[in-house]
Amino acid sequence: MGIFFIGPFVEKNIFFVLLFSAVFSLFEFIRGNILTGFPWNLISYTWSWSIESIQILSLIGTYSLSLISLTLFCLPFIFFQKKLVKKNIVFLLILLIFFMSNYFYGSYKINERKFTFDKNIKVKIVSPNFSLKDYSTTSEFSQLEKLIKFSNPEKEKKTIFIWPEGIFYESYLTDIKKYKDLFKDKFSDKHLIVLGINSFTEFEDSNDKKYFNSLAIINNNLKILSVYNKINLVPFGEFLPFEKTFAKLGIKKLTRGYNSFSPGQNRELIDLGKNFGKKLVLPLICYEIIYSGNLKKQYQFPDLVINISEDAWFGQSIGPYQHFTKAIFRAVEEGVFIGRSANKGISALINPNGQVVKSLNTRESGNIEFDFPQFYKQTLFSNYGNKIFYLIIFLYMFLIIILKKKKM
Repeated sequence: MGIFFIGPFVEKNIFFVLLFSAVFSLFEFIRGNILTGFPWNLISYTWSWSIESIQILSLIGTYSLSLISLTLFCLPFIFFQKKLVKKNIVFLLILLIFFMSNYFYGSYKINERKFTFDKNIKVKIVSPNFSLKDYSTTSEFSQLEKLIKFSNPEKEKKTIFIWPEGIFYESYLTDIKKYKDLFKDKFSDKHLIVLGINSFTEFEDSNDKKYFNSLAIINNNLKILSVYNKINLVPFGEFLPFEKTFAKLGIKKLTRGYNSFSPGQNRELIDLGKNFGKKLVLPLICYEIIYSGNLKKQYQFPDLVINISEDAWFGQSIGPYQHFTKAIFRAVEEGVFIGRSANKGISALINPNGQVVKSLNTRESGNIEFDFPQFYKQTLFSNYGNKIFYLIIFLYMFLIIILKKKKM
């Protein structure tokens, strides 16, 4: 149907290919960034089958790869014209050389990189495989007992446990002290637990509260060491746009509670403290991992990006696998290790090459254990982000103008 409408405007030459690629990529960028943004299934994710081909993400990022990919995918289009002009053949050869060079560059980069780990600190990513139905039929205490069993804590081993989002469905962060005896019995002072839980801020001068979807880091005494409040909220799932208007119609958000969550203000690196080697982690909750160029950092870089998620909402769909692919792309872009704990999703350690070191699949429960990774090195994209996309778009526009003038 789209071909029917744009057909009269289509020209079978490199000018049209460049113009179409640039415009389509700009719309993808806008879709991923305007308002709350939803950069799901961008064109660049068509390369997810080839780990070698996506190494270029560390240089140019996801949006730039979408732009170049569109150009590559549109090239066969110019062969449908009866006569190929010399300049089209030249552009074709250049892009084919780029395609092959990119693959060999990726292969070299993967084989050349060597990563280091701190063997004195262990990380356990836990996946409980809880069904959404369990939250209405089973007590939170019983679920926590199962989660601790899957964690299999060893009291003499210095370990950081990463639990998924949404496991505390009866309690807020201020309520968890009621489980102090359980945690004190099962964990030791050599343990830290990273978990997802809702929290709120109450205002003294009014009865108003702000609710947050939070990631908390606690010790075995349930002392709260750090809290991160999710910034990128899911529309209609975690907050309701135009909430006051919709509330009058009886429409509310899908997740727990009536009120919308409020967005957090800052995403900062978390220092795990002297006992854990001053390791730095960066927290991301659920679909915050899908945003390219959105991992805000100061002047330091994380040893580990922690991504917790509740993927049971996807049901039996392809959603958990698509969600996991986004995490792989972020690892390559930013040159970081990602530790991902996802209930009913794929829980894994992903290295800076985008390779899955260890994983649990969507229907598996248990834990994966590994030595704490150490930051490798920053990438070009981690330094400049989507400014690289702006630059490539500018170069495309420059070429388009030149080709247009030659046509005239």
